[in-house]
Amino acid sequence: MSEPTDGDEVPHGVVTPDPANSTMVVATTSPINDARYYSMLDAIGQRTADLIVITDAQGRIIYGNPAAQSAFGVTMDEVRNTPAHLYLHPDDFDHNLAFFAEVISTPGASARQDVRTLSPSGDVRLLEVVCTNLLDDPSIHALVINGKDVTERNEYIHRLQALEERFRLAFEENMAPMSFADSNDLILAVNDAFCEMVGFSREELIGYDSTPFTYPDDIGITESTHERVIRGRAERVRYVKRYLRKDGRVIDVEVSRSPAREADGNILYFVFSERDITEERKLTDQLSHQALYDSITGLANRTLMENQLAKSRSSIKRRGGYNALFLLDLDDFKGVNDTHGHLVGDELLVAVARRFEAVTRPSDTLCRFGGDEFLYLAEGLASLEDVKSVARRLLAALDEPFHFLDISIEQRASAGVVIWGAANSDEVDLLQNADVALYEAKRYGRGTFIVYEPSMHEEASNRFTLIQELRNSLARNELELYYQPIVQLPDTTIVGFEGLMRWPHPERGWVAPSEFIPLAESSDIILDIGALAIKSAVAAASQWARDIPGELAPFVCVNLSAKQFHSANLVPLIESVLSQYGLPASKLVLEITESVGISNFEETMATIERLEHIGVGLALDDFGTGFSSLSYLAKINPRIIKVDQSFVQLASSSERDATLLEAIVTLGKNLNVTMLGEGVETNEQFSRLVDLGCSMAQGYLFSPAVKLTEANAMVKSNFAAGRSSR
Repeated sequence: MSEPTDGDEVPHGVVTPDPANSTMVVATTSPINDARYYSMLDAIGQRTADLIVITDAQGRIIYGNPAAQSAFGVTMDEVRNTPAHLYLHPDDFDHNLAFFAEVISTPGASARQDVRTLSPSGDVRLLEVVCTNLLDDPSIHALVINGKDVTERNEYIHRLQALEERFRLAFEENMAPMSFADSNDLILAVNDAFCEMVGFSREELIGYDSTPFTYPDDIGITESTHERVIRGRAERVRYVKRYLRKDGRVIDVEVSRSPAREADGNILYFVFSERDITEERKLTDQLSHQALYDSITGLANRTLMENQLAKSRSSIKRRGGYNALFLLDLDDFKGVNDTHGHLVGDELLVAVARRFEAVTRPSDTLCRFGGDEFLYLAEGLASLEDVKSVARRLLAALDEPFHFLDISIEQRASAGVVIWGAANSDEVDLLQNADVALYEAKRYGRGTFIVYEPSMHEEASNRFTLIQELRNSLARNELELYYQPIVQLPDTTIVGFEGLMRWPHPERGWVAPSEFIPLAESSDIILDIGALAIKSAVAAASQWARDIPGELAPFVCVNLSAKQFHSANLVPLIESVLSQYGLPASKLVLEITESVGISNFEETMATIERLEHIGVGLALDDFGTGFSSLSYLAKINPRIIKVDQSFVQLASSSERDATLLEAIVTLGKNLNVTMLGEGVETNEQFSRLVDLGCSMAQGYLFSPAVKLTEANAMVKSNFAAGRSSR
């Protein structure tokens, strides 16, 4: 910055307005124009961070130090002798004019003002200045303006204020309960949400610790976390405790404690953010209970049982003795649901569960495994006899009938039992072995229990292998329908055939129906076998109808399993097959057992009505071995009743069975139902049925089931089956 010359001097005079610059002007000659004085002033201005600006009475800049030049965004050479207001923000002109005019009007006056500058580049800065009127001071004779650039400071303050406001809102208006506590855990501040959570006012909380609203048993939890943070063993701590609200209600709260520290690490205060988790815990407990307990009986469910089984494998190694798993299956439970509805079925499950609970130890685990199956894990048994005693006690718990309003139900169960000790606790597949034993118990008779033996596993494996081979044979068309003649009594004219499925296994030879049909019924393969039987039978009967036109053509009977009879695809399948082969529907008779007929009775009747609508007949098979309910019999109204062979064959040796046979045949005749005697093997049985007025018969006396070619030959001959003299 160059020193002033004599030519820069300004005449000394009085303050007068300057219309051109709209400023107050003073005619003056300032000592600052003296080179020595200027040099001294510049030396000071160069060394201070404060800005210094000196103007004459007319507001023209005489001097500006580097700090001032930086604030204004100009150099001294650019601004010397120019009006200072040119570098102030134009929007503040009137305000600044009034300020400086007031200072100039009072000799020696000094005033503070915030002014905005506007540099030629458009940069706006905020200055905090003090303007001092030294025009009357002969040593200065100028306006002296000194100050600081506070742009960054003010921006920081504004940001801090905005931050504090946001923090205040985040604290006071936060929906989450929050509080501040000093280093001694005395409460400094709480928000409304916190007061609402604990039920106390600010006045009742501030200055105290958390003890007054802490549940008595949980006092010490907060104190221990305070100790951990103070000693530096933790920074942020999260914990759960119970609060005792002012109204006496206990709530569960999740608390997060965080310390606010000074730069040196000393704790200023603690920030607590809290959450009422009472309802959440109730829901969690409820969901946890639902995840581990059966919703109907309240017993443990499969998940909890599997956890207990895993634990029992470990505990037996330490404790010794024996553990036993009992898999109990309610016999014919589906019939209860089908007959009385699922509400009664659920009530029965609950009642069964209560009876099992009454005869089992609380320390053991009783579980509803699913559907109509229960599991009982008994631990620490001393011997095999103890295991059998437990099994008998469980089954005996169901001896007495169950009563629901006007309904009385006798319910039995079968059980499969698996035992293990410390030596083989890791080798036993408990559930699979119990299921294998249960299958054996069902085979031996209902209401019994079987203890698993390793040989059973081989039998189960054989059954699995056999059903896979059955699937393969079905796919290769190796299964074949055979036909046993049904004769009219007394002349033994063939009036129909019963289609019976046979399996000529390529390696095993003939597999008995009593062996493979139950296996098929345990899976959906029975539906495929049933469909094959219907198609084969209808195809055969359509050929007979072509060979023997009219009513004399034999009908064909096809046995249906429960799964097939209740399948939604049954009626559409029959309609399709009848249409394909052109067989009159009256020539097809479907056989079902009594138990199939009454299971899910409403669905049964709906299916029967659809079959009657298309003209298909219904035969009730093995009559007398099931429920033999007259009310169900009247509603089903079958075309044929097939009297079970046990009555036919025993009638000759037992007067009681002879009486029963006569009663059954008489009942059918009175109901105008065609009666058919099954399993006729002797002339005596034949004669008895004739004497009773039975309409039809079938059995080995006339013919076993034969291949289709032989059946066709019978139809083309004299229609009469051979009957040997016995």
